Amino acid sequence: DLSSEITVQPLRRFDIDAAIIFSDILLVPFALGQPVKFKKDFGPSLGEINFNKMSNINEIQFTDKLKPVYNAIKKTKDKIELKNKDLIGFVGAPWTILIYMLNQKSPKNEDFSHKLRDQKFIEDLLEVIVKFLKIHIKNQIDSGATIIQIFDSWAGLLKENDYDKYIYNPTKDLVNFVKSKNTPVICFPKGINDYKSYVSLVKPDVISIDYDVEPKKISNSIDITVQGGLNPNFLIGDKDELKINVKKYLDIFRDKSYIFNLGHGVLPNTDPGMVDYLVKLVKNYS
Repeated sequence: DLSSEITVQPLRRFDIDAAIIFSDILLVPFALGQPVKFKKDFGPSLGEINFNKMSNINEIQFTDKLKPVYNAIKKTKDKIELKNKDLIGFVGAPWTILIYMLNQKSPKNEDFSHKLRDQKFIEDLLEVIVKFLKIHIKNQIDSGATIIQIFDSWAGLLKENDYDKYIYNPTKDLVNFVKSKNTPVICFPKGINDYKSYVSLVKPDVISIDYDVEPKKISNSIDITVQGGLNPNFLIGDKDELKINVKKYLDIFRDKSYIFNLGHGVLPNTDPGMVDYLVKLVKNYS
């Protein structure tokens, strides 16, 4: 009930075009039996991986553990259906889920290379992750999600010679699965060096960019729909600065297929009045 209510509140308050279900990418490792907690001022904390136990979990057990997510999607879908709004479901990309599971916390600023040494274990774990991400995607679509977004929050940690194994191939597998369900798929490979190759190899319907990316370069090199880009810090500045930066993105993508969005999440200290101002800027752009 709370998840559904949180999801629809922005639609009631602002003239936006879609909702994204209030959930978390780490519910997948949780449903696979790895303990997951969220600590204040720390972030996610994961327990040990019991691979033997994980290997014996079946689709019914996994789905049952995540029933609250699917029920929240159903409730939300009922609330927004009359408003003709899309409902975005999501998963973490295989690489991002893998590194969280192995590192047991956010991997930022850490040397995680030793965690990838046991290649047989990594391959087996990645196979399990991809299998259950597909099940989670299917269940979200069946519950009413009209779009799926794949968040690769830690794509920027990898060197380019590891992209094929950890990013391109497993993510393309998921993208093809979503497309087989006749559902649009958005990919957000945050921090990746080569968006053009990513789009060419993974083939999402939409590519979401972060705020460290030069939008002009993306506009000149990518033909599919682009989403996002604006730094959320501009929402805690002044209106003039916000207007200049919003207009920058809208001007650059004026003749392209573009979905306006932030390049990351809304910061906790953001004034909702600034969000309202932002939405009106975009809606009134010409």
